[in-house]
Amino acid sequence: MVVEHSHSWDYLYEPDAPTLMEFLVRRYLESVVYQALAENMASEQAARMVAMKAATDNAGNTIKQLRLVYNKARQAAITTELSEIVAGAAAV
Repeated sequence: MVVEHSHSWDYLYEPDAPTLMEFLVRRYLESVVYQALAENMASEQAARMVAMKAATDNAGNTIKQLRLVYNKARQAAITTELSEIVAGAAAV
């Protein structure tokens, strides 16, 4: 026995297509603007990180140079003091 069903259903879609499209377009535009703002903030932070890395590297190089100058000056002072001690001992 074959049973045939003959249904005639009308589907109701809510909201209607224009309202749905308006909502989706607005949502899409909000998403695009949000993405642009997020990428802008991320690129700003990346630029700050690069600048701080360069500043840190430059500070390290400056410290090395100043340490070298300091050590040379200290060594010169020690050499001068030893020369004076030796000259004083030789004079006695």
